[in-house]
Amino acid sequence: MFSSETISIEEEIRSYCAEKDIPLAELRWQPIPFNGEWGTSTSFFQTAAHEAKAAKGTGKKVIVPMRAQEIAENIKELIGLPKGISRVEAVKGYLNLYFVTEDFAERVITAILQEKSDFGRGKSKGERVMVEYAQPNTHHSFHIGHYRNAILGESLSRLVEFAGFETIRAAYPGDIGLGVITVLWIYEKFYKGQEPDGVHERGQWLLNLYVEATNMLTEKENETDDERILREKYDAERREMYLKWDAGDEYIRDLWLETREWSLDELKDILLQIGIQIDTWFFESVEDEPSKAVVQELLDLDIATDERDEGGAVLVKIDEKLGLKKEKYRTNVLLRNDGTTLYLTKDLSLAKKKFNEFGVDRSIYVVDVRQSLHFMQAFAILGLWGFEQAEKCYHLGYGFVSLPGGAMSARKGRVVIFKDVADEAIRRFTETSKEKNPDLSEEVRAGVAKAVGLGSLAYAMLAVDNSRDTIFDVEKALSFEGRTGPYIQNAHVRAASILKKFEGLKVESLESATFNFELTSHEIELIELLSRFPAVVEQAAKEYRPMIMATYAYDLASAFHSFYHAVPVLKSETDAIRDARLQLVTAAKQTLANALKLLAITAPEVM
Repeated sequence: MFSSETISIEEEIRSYCAEKDIPLAELRWQPIPFNGEWGTSTSFFQTAAHEAKAAKGTGKKVIVPMRAQEIAENIKELIGLPKGISRVEAVKGYLNLYFVTEDFAERVITAILQEKSDFGRGKSKGERVMVEYAQPNTHHSFHIGHYRNAILGESLSRLVEFAGFETIRAAYPGDIGLGVITVLWIYEKFYKGQEPDGVHERGQWLLNLYVEATNMLTEKENETDDERILREKYDAERREMYLKWDAGDEYIRDLWLETREWSLDELKDILLQIGIQIDTWFFESVEDEPSKAVVQELLDLDIATDERDEGGAVLVKIDEKLGLKKEKYRTNVLLRNDGTTLYLTKDLSLAKKKFNEFGVDRSIYVVDVRQSLHFMQAFAILGLWGFEQAEKCYHLGYGFVSLPGGAMSARKGRVVIFKDVADEAIRRFTETSKEKNPDLSEEVRAGVAKAVGLGSLAYAMLAVDNSRDTIFDVEKALSFEGRTGPYIQNAHVRAASILKKFEGLKVESLESATFNFELTSHEIELIELLSRFPAVVEQAAKEYRPMIMATYAYDLASAFHSFYHAVPVLKSETDAIRDARLQLVTAAKQTLANALKLLAITAPEVM
């Protein structure tokens, strides 16, 4: 909010340090929590530490805390009392700047009302980010675990984009493998020519075929000889089909493409429903051949080792190549003895394509936590390969989703289809809405029910640390109390209801936004949170953690609910105070909308 002041002060600090030959560390301004006045602070501890390091061996002793305080005091004397700053203090190595309360409040509110949906948007970072997510295997149906992946990736994409990164949304579905062939086998053998009506029905039917086939191909307890012979016969047929696919058999390839499209139709329909637009699609099957060329390139560079002549495989001894004494990355296979590739091989090929063809500077992979070692190895090999972007590759791992009834298993048919959960959430809120707001038209109610139902699902996923497993409970998710999507959306609705009563007034007239009256504790808390929104955007994007924004959205909604109940707007003491509070409500509504959008949640006007 006071960047012009801090920029000017930073220039004076740099000049001073250059003149005194002080190795100035990066200045990082942090807000000072409100305690009667607002302020911002920066530390000189790192600068003092640099001096201490430089002084080693010179006989000069630098005590870091004392030196940090000395620098802070000198800077305080240097800058005096800049315009817009009420006082300056040097305390324990920190330089603290305090703002005139009225100025601070007005500047925060004015910035929000002027910038509106762009409030909090960061300046261009000059880097291109690709976020890879929303990529379930084909020939399955989209379940609640896939949804966690998709909503986590979409929220992260919105955050990094809003923070100033050019952002590409990418999906990389696994469209081949023994699991996919398993579905092709049972379909071709027992169900050829059958096709349920409806996009979602076809997707779910493929999942049912997978469960049925897996049951037929899995060894049972007390299996008879006839059952074993039949099972082995089926398995041989399935593997023969895989070999035909690999050889490019036209019939098998056509069957595969047709059924793959059924899965993709369902996936794209669901992504559309939850507000996700993928920019580019990659497929595992496409990367198979290019990845073999990558193996040869790594062999030529002496990064990979070919041990196939000894019955082994092509592999990378990562720790050895990095000169590590202790095991960290281990050894990883790139090409099996039979010449087939692995997930890692194709991930390396795809990374090369991302860097060279798409100009990606940062690559973020939203994949479950089980793949942590896999991505550590992939990034290490990319570094050995010479890609500078390897240091900016990031695996955003996430935990599993289960329901109160227990864990899911696609193989055993114990999965919770996302569409079923979404339909149920929308249905339940529709019924709640009829009780709470019976005057809504059916058209408006349907839109609100979708916004709140899907918002409840999104927030339930994003409010939990991504690395943790979570149990999804639809009853809790739809609650209007506590850390839920509807609770936050309801704060936006309450702000809208206040403003609707004052439609005849010029709510956006900046001249009326004067805060030269004694602010209540509720107003202070609200202004404090509003002022922090841009910093929260930067932090969430920098750390790749949508949960930071989810937590902030709840805190802001909670502060607004408290303000709503405690502070009169319509019956303010004076018209000037009323107008200032209207500005505050408008700013809160806008910031809530901005925060919800970054969480891929709609901000409704009514509920």
